[in-house]
Amino acid sequence: MADHYEVLGVSRDASPEEIKKAYRRLARELHPDVNPGADAAERFKSVTHAYDVLSDPDQRARYDMGGDSPFGGGGAAGFGSFGDIFETFFGAGGGGGGARGPRPRSRRERGQDALVRVTLELGDVVFGVHRDIDVDTAVLCETCEGSCCQPDTQPVTCDICHGSGHVQQQVRSLLGNVLTNAPCRVCQGYGTTIPYPCATCQGQGRVRARRTVSLDIPAGVETGLRLQLPGSGEVGQAGGPNGDLYVEVTVKDHETFSREGDDLLATLEVSMPDAILGTTTTIESLDGPVDLEIRPGVQAGDVLTIKGRGITPLRGNQRGDLRVGVHVVTPTRLDHKERALIEDFAKRTKAPSPQLAQFHQGLFAKLRDRLRNG
Repeated sequence: MADHYEVLGVSRDASPEEIKKAYRRLARELHPDVNPGADAAERFKSVTHAYDVLSDPDQRARYDMGGDSPFGGGGAAGFGSFGDIFETFFGAGGGGGGARGPRPRSRRERGQDALVRVTLELGDVVFGVHRDIDVDTAVLCETCEGSCCQPDTQPVTCDICHGSGHVQQQVRSLLGNVLTNAPCRVCQGYGTTIPYPCATCQGQGRVRARRTVSLDIPAGVETGLRLQLPGSGEVGQAGGPNGDLYVEVTVKDHETFSREGDDLLATLEVSMPDAILGTTTTIESLDGPVDLEIRPGVQAGDVLTIKGRGITPLRGNQRGDLRVGVHVVTPTRLDHKERALIEDFAKRTKAPSPQLAQFHQGLFAKLRDRLRNG
């Protein structure tokens, strides 16, 4: 059996790093994926077996005392893919710094998104409104400024994985000894440990706090709409980037006005004389008084439209309309003279007798049907 040191071309007092470098050089030259010759395949087996023995301190000690590997020389019989060989032996887990090997985890993580709810009056929806919102969230720790360490201290390189965040484990298999990379349990894959964590944040780099977020809520929002504020959510662990903040809107019901798309709906009570003769009145809209003309002979359920007094759309600038449904109020208490006038009016007009008309479910249903149908 050939001497393992001679197979790798190193001296008997070669360091582990020298043995690894020698194996890398020979593996690149002899691996079957690169060199398909039969002689190269046999040499690759010998080189791999020699490395299996000499890279393990216990096996190397037994070999130096005249023994050999207890597992035999089957380590390369299956010839894993060229990429697997290089990732296993030349990756970051083995300290060689190969670009394809596993890298340590970053302590910095993106923060979670946050959701808050805000309640608006209907009048806020007409033009939009500015709000300062208090948010209970995670903010950057002012003591350590996200470093997770006590002041004047810093993370130290893990002495188990030497900063790679991973360790190599030798696993016995049917093909011999296989080296695999696994996250380091000491540093949890970060490659560093924090011997003196910040007492304020317990080594998290962030703390819980309330902060105020200024928000311009646009016109035209409606219940259930969510507004996104990028980067206004929770700060990430170890001072990582903030998540997003979502603001969910609820619009309160108004005692006078209701909403239909970008239009506002309202009901106007008109006395019977005004309905017959017509009149002009001033009503209070959500953005101030406005004059409204009631034409003579207006009927209950008629819709009077005031242009441009509705809601500014969410994406646009042309406001909807204010649509007013007429409700004619019939007097219920008449004195003797008033009753006589009404009776005389009825005789003069010769109004038809009451009769059935098309069924409808109240003034609001009738009003909405007329709005939808144009």
